[in-house]
Amino acid sequence: MRNTKNLVITIIVAVIIVVVGLFYWLSLKNKEVEKQVEIPFSQPPVLEYGLPVDSFCIEELIIQPDSYLSDVLYKSGATQNDVACVGNLSRAEFDVRTIRAGNRCKAFYSEKDSVRVLDYFIYEKNPVDYCVFCFADSFRVYHGKKPTEIRRKRSHAEITSSLWNATVESNMSPMLALNLSDIFAWTIDFFGLQKGDRFTVVYDEVYIDTTFVEIGRIHAAEFISGKKVSQAFYFVQDSIGSYWDTSGNSLKRAFLKAPLKFSRISSHFSYARKHPILRIVRPHTGVDYAAPAGTPVMSIGDGTVIAKGFNGEGGHTVKIRHNSVYTTAYLHLSKYGEGVNVGSRVSQGQVIGYVGSTGTSTGPHLDFRVWMNGKPINPLTVESPPVEPIRESNKAVFDSICVNYKKELGI
Repeated sequence: MRNTKNLVITIIVAVIIVVVGLFYWLSLKNKEVEKQVEIPFSQPPVLEYGLPVDSFCIEELIIQPDSYLSDVLYKSGATQNDVACVGNLSRAEFDVRTIRAGNRCKAFYSEKDSVRVLDYFIYEKNPVDYCVFCFADSFRVYHGKKPTEIRRKRSHAEITSSLWNATVESNMSPMLALNLSDIFAWTIDFFGLQKGDRFTVVYDEVYIDTTFVEIGRIHAAEFISGKKVSQAFYFVQDSIGSYWDTSGNSLKRAFLKAPLKFSRISSHFSYARKHPILRIVRPHTGVDYAAPAGTPVMSIGDGTVIAKGFNGEGGHTVKIRHNSVYTTAYLHLSKYGEGVNVGSRVSQGQVIGYVGSTGTSTGPHLDFRVWMNGKPINPLTVESPPVEPIRESNKAVFDSICVNYKKELGI
């Protein structure tokens, strides 16, 4: 009886072991099957201008000087109907006159019945913006932007010769010099920079993939010229972004500091200057800026043109009344700016002429003059009040932002 009981127990244990082993074996087989039917990972298509590049044959070309868009399209395989569609676009959709030599284009082709067909033509307006002409199916045109990466940077440089050279010597984009000169145009005389002057700036650089494209927004900057310290902080008031000093005063003044960019002063304001041609001593109640012929000359402020014409020794001249106190004049111009006529209104920064050597002149330069209440004054000493400062309702937010800006600048 005991032997029979032991035999039954042995059989039950054996059956349990077999069942457990069978379940374990089946689970391993299921996992193996799952691995065999696993769906491989699918790579997303590579896109350029929103188009899958693997689906097309792509050719690149550069706009040549004196080229018309129609010629470029024909050369790329566009049909007469395609070119006509582009020609019928409104200027708001695409202004064909804006194409520039040196800009890049790409043609996307598909193959239909062993014939290569132009489906898309892309014109790059600049490194970021582009226009797509779609000829596949029905014609349409649309604009796009390449995806960009913004990198915030802090840079510092010391002036050795000029602002432009300082940025280049410090491995910065020269465009940073132009942007800084625009921001500080009302407070710093960039023609009077001295060796040892220095600046620190926090700004954005724009990249497409790993390629630098352009300078983005300047967030904050400090410029030290001699004993004068100038600061600029970006802040939006009334939905308009502008630059302000640490006290909340706008850096935009009633007048630009100078009427042209990046030159040198060849003659200062004086009541006893020996004329270089006439060889006589007489007053020179202006400042001469030496600059290449054709350099744009800007009005330093809003105003009304009260004189335009050839003025003897002064050559081609434009005179502007800004208000009841200030009047300015721009002498020795080679030609006048578009739309500049007696009685016309001009705005600050508007080109009113171009540097020349007309009249009594030894070479291309601008003779710039300022009158205050009818009396000639030194243009380099003109002071003008700032526009409306940061309002009290915005002051707390502005101050907190300035604290962060100063930390970034290291001041």
